[in-house]
Amino acid sequence: MATVIDGKNVAASVIQTVKSATAALEKSSGVTTGLAVIIVGDDPASHAYVGSKGRMAKECGFKSVQHTLPAETRQEELAALVASLNADPSIHGILVQLPLPKPLDSEPIIQSILPEKDVDGLSVVNAGKLATGDLKTGLVSCTPAGAMVFVRRTHGEDLSGLNAVVIGRSNLFGKPMAQLLLNANATVTMAHSRTKNLAEVCRNADILVAAVGRPEMVKADWVKPGATVIDVGINRVPAPDRGEGKTRLVGDVAFAEVSAIASTITPVPGGVGPMTIAMLMANTVIAAHRAAGQTPPQF
Repeated sequence: MATVIDGKNVAASVIQTVKSATAALEKSSGVTTGLAVIIVGDDPASHAYVGSKGRMAKECGFKSVQHTLPAETRQEELAALVASLNADPSIHGILVQLPLPKPLDSEPIIQSILPEKDVDGLSVVNAGKLATGDLKTGLVSCTPAGAMVFVRRTHGEDLSGLNAVVIGRSNLFGKPMAQLLLNANATVTMAHSRTKNLAEVCRNADILVAAVGRPEMVKADWVKPGATVIDVGINRVPAPDRGEGKTRLVGDVAFAEVSAIASTITPVPGGVGPMTIAMLMANTVIAAHRAAGQTPPQF
């Protein structure tokens, strides 16, 4: 049976490092790490996410600022708020909670955040830095950064000689994940819904990362015995056994059958999920260290 990675445990250890680094930065240079979150409208799921991010920022010892704007906020008003946060030296990370209500256009807003404050790692500048291997000055998108922590803790820093397959080519996860694996010297194949003989491609992987949003698509016969399997999918499927209309969360990997083949696997829920907010905090404290001219912590 595979070792199941406990994402909550790993996330807690990342947060512990963030807390120590935050306190050390404040002591050495008087800088309090600052995170500003902007939320527009009243989507309950977005407010729940923002609430948990704010609580975690406070727990880490950050200055945590939340700007809650009405749904009818105009594009130029939102752009002006981002510009004011860009100019505020006490704010090291700026986060705009997505999706924005229509007719607001999120792309120009995201790209207007200074790359060094873009703690979500979504700017084209940070994507470009990752693509060219510049991990020293760029910030990496939180979910792939979190998945990469699992990979490093399983296989070490250098992935030379290992084959990695990433299923999914999104800008949010698939592409940055492939770049991170490549930067660590893995031989990387990017697969997706149009890949021919997908199961066969996956069977070559020492590290298999699934991020396609198809419930339990990856079966046991897709997986090389002894592989590390990272499941990034979050899918709701009917669960009639729990009662009428009830659902449960599953990943992109058929967990029960694959865990009999793999050596290491992440569960859904409780795997990559908890790492996303932890890496957001990590990116913020890294940004604060860089702004203060200090060496940032490693995660």
